[in-house]
Amino acid sequence: MSPETIGVIGIVLLLVLFLMRFPVSFSLILVGLFGITMIRGWETALIQLGTTPFSTASSYSLSVIPLFVLMGMFLSYSRFGNDLYRAVDAWIGHIRGGLAITTIGTSALFSAISGSVNATTATMARIALPEMKKYKYDPALSTACVAAGGTLGILIPPSVILVLYGVLTMEPIGQLLIAGIVPGLLQMVLFMAVIYVMVLRKPSIAPVTEKKELSARFRALNSVWPFLLLFLISIGGIYKGFFTPTEAGGIGAFGALLLALLTRRLSWEHFKKSLNETTRLTAMIFFILIGAEIFGKFLALSRIPVVITQYVTSLDMSPMIILFFILLVYFVLGLFLEGIAIFTLTLPVVYPLITMLGFNGIWFGVVMVLVMNIGLITPPLGLSVYIISGVAKDIPIEKIFKGVLPMLGAMILCLLLVVIFPSLVTYLPDLMKN
Repeated sequence: MSPETIGVIGIVLLLVLFLMRFPVSFSLILVGLFGITMIRGWETALIQLGTTPFSTASSYSLSVIPLFVLMGMFLSYSRFGNDLYRAVDAWIGHIRGGLAITTIGTSALFSAISGSVNATTATMARIALPEMKKYKYDPALSTACVAAGGTLGILIPPSVILVLYGVLTMEPIGQLLIAGIVPGLLQMVLFMAVIYVMVLRKPSIAPVTEKKELSARFRALNSVWPFLLLFLISIGGIYKGFFTPTEAGGIGAFGALLLALLTRRLSWEHFKKSLNETTRLTAMIFFILIGAEIFGKFLALSRIPVVITQYVTSLDMSPMIILFFILLVYFVLGLFLEGIAIFTLTLPVVYPLITMLGFNGIWFGVVMVLVMNIGLITPPLGLSVYIISGVAKDIPIEKIFKGVLPMLGAMILCLLLVVIFPSLVTYLPDLMKN
């Protein structure tokens, strides 16, 4: 068989393993080794298996991942999410739909310490859903806010998935993290606007809550400012060029630990859990990256990326039309696969094509995340919806999926705005370069 035929068989086999819920890392390693063996022989495959794990895991750029994850774990176990929610609620919770808007705003703030969809969604579900149930908010609205807000976790820095994109494509990680700020804030504002319109049309779904006194509002901010200062130091340091992303992650993790200890919020048990979960998550990510490296070398040997790029170049089509079809494929994949699986499966083929068409690589990373987010609240996978369903067991999952439909419209609108106006993504990274 030709290398191209073996490459196609490998891609199909990998997709089948993903759909069977086989672990992403082992799927990539097995298919990659199988393909290299078929093209170059088992000796070459074994050499790759022996050298790739060390060369990948020893990469300095990857050290940012465990540091940002550890920062998020320290702050999460210190219950800063509760403080964030109370602070935002104190200022806007009394307006109609205020608790729902508070949930979106708090999700955006919490995203700045977690960098994870799962962590943001699960935390906000535990904090916000009981509060909205207490004030008799419509269950469809309350769960939709948590599901939509959770998707901000991989858009607003520090985003683990954008770090992975940078590692896989060699795009600057610092610029990628900063690139997610404006689209993340835009997505947050659009979510809030959707809630406002929904409540305006049907006030009964969001009863008015009690208004807090001005003194109580300022008191609620006392427990939040240290967290905001930590975020500004770490992410602001990346933007101003004071720190590399790895240095910012180290400062953030140490600052989070210091903050948790000074406020006496981190018990010894939670400290051990933070280290344990950080180790587990980091190991999972590193295994995936090792598998992605092996699979990427297999694809390079198969010449699939080169053949596809040459074919697309020969087409008499506008780059925007080709981009539309690429995003359509990503949307369909997002209905069935997780974001990391899609990244590792497609980037070796799609990224060279995107850069050949003249699109900015950093911009495309954010666009990919926006498309992946749509899949997080769309059946049949809808990972965020299933997380909420696990917390709110009394709400039928059909009602949750129905409730997120308006939020889905806001996400599509945000994606269109970012595609039409690329400067929404590239403006801040360009300022960093200048």
